[in-house]
Amino acid sequence: MRILLDECLPKDLAREFSSHEVKTVPQAGWASVSNGKLLRKIAESGQFDLFLTVDKRLPEQNRTSSLPFSIVILRAKSNRMIHVLPFAPEILRHMDEFKAGHVYVLNQPE
Repeated sequence: MRILLDECLPKDLAREFSSHEVKTVPQAGWASVSNGKLLRKIAESGQFDLFLTVDKRLPEQNRTSSLPFSIVILRAKSNRMIHVLPFAPEILRHMDEFKAGHVYVLNQPE
């Protein structure tokens, strides 16, 4: 799976998905691009299957149903590695279930 990490996530999170192709938004050349434009760039590029973010408002502010990739929103206490790292096993477990055009919200693991 080709994964894009939002720039609000720590780049070290990519190590948790080592069996997949992972880039960060800055590595893709889209640093500081607003959400709507970013989603369009991701779609137009055709380079990614999954977009990971902590931006809870993203689906409210953007039309996502026609996107050719899935979005996973991590509802973490913060975007620090200590708070987003526990999501990695759940993401990996459900990787094959994520469908393009869908938004999945994962809550902080207990």
